[in-house]
Amino acid sequence: MTGKRELSTVREDYLRAVYSVEEWDDEGVSITELAAIMEVVPSTASENVRKLRDAGLLDHQPYQKVRLTEAGRKEAIEMVRRHRILETFLYKSLGYSWDELHFEAHELEHAVSDRFIDKLDEALGFPRFDPHGDPIPGKDGSVHRCSCFTLPAAPLDEVVQIVRIRDGEPEVLRYFEQRDILPGAKLRVVERADVAGQVTVELNGARIDISTALAARIKVTPEQAESA
Repeated sequence: MTGKRELSTVREDYLRAVYSVEEWDDEGVSITELAAIMEVVPSTASENVRKLRDAGLLDHQPYQKVRLTEAGRKEAIEMVRRHRILETFLYKSLGYSWDELHFEAHELEHAVSDRFIDKLDEALGFPRFDPHGDPIPGKDGSVHRCSCFTLPAAPLDEVVQIVRIRDGEPEVLRYFEQRDILPGAKLRVVERADVAGQVTVELNGARIDISTALAARIKVTPEQAESA
C-alpha cells in the first residue's frame, strides 16, 4: 500500500493490541484484558473479536484467550512498525518525552501513508528499536527476537541490563524514568519478596523497591548478552 489505509481504525487497533500482548505473553490475551486495553466493555471487545475472527485475523474459542492468526500477525506487524517509527521520530526529532509517545503516535499512525513511514524510517537511519526498547519490525516483516526475560526472573546478585520497558500508562513510564529505570541501565536484583509481591534492585548505588507487577513490565538480559 502506498496511500490510503485499507484497514479500519478499530481493526488496526485490535490487531496491534493483541500483538503487543503476545510479545510479552505467548499465551495471548483474554477478552476482559483486551476490553481494558481498548477501553470498552467486554461485550464490545467480544463482538469486535468475533468480526476479526470471521475475517481470518484472530483465533478465539469460547473461554480461551485471543491470538493472532498468521494473516492477523502480518497486518499487526505492519501497524507496529508504523507506530514504533512514529514514536522514535517524536522522541528523537521533536523532543517528546517517552511517556507522551504512545498516545501521540497512535493518533498519527492512522493518518499517514506507507510512503511517509518509509521516508521517516530512512531519515531516522533505520532504527532497530524504539525509545522503550521495543524492536521495530523491518519493512519485510522481520522482527528482532531477544533472549531476554522479565526482571522478576533475573538471578539474584547478577548484573543485568534493561533492554525493554513495556509501553503503556504514562504514569508508569514516568515512575521508571524518575528512578533511572531506562533501556540500557544496568542493575542487580538483590532481593525478591514473593509473598509481599516486591523486587528490590540496586541501581546507581541505590536500592529501589519495585512491585512485582511493575517489575514484570521490564525485560533484561545478562550484562554480557547482546542488547535487544
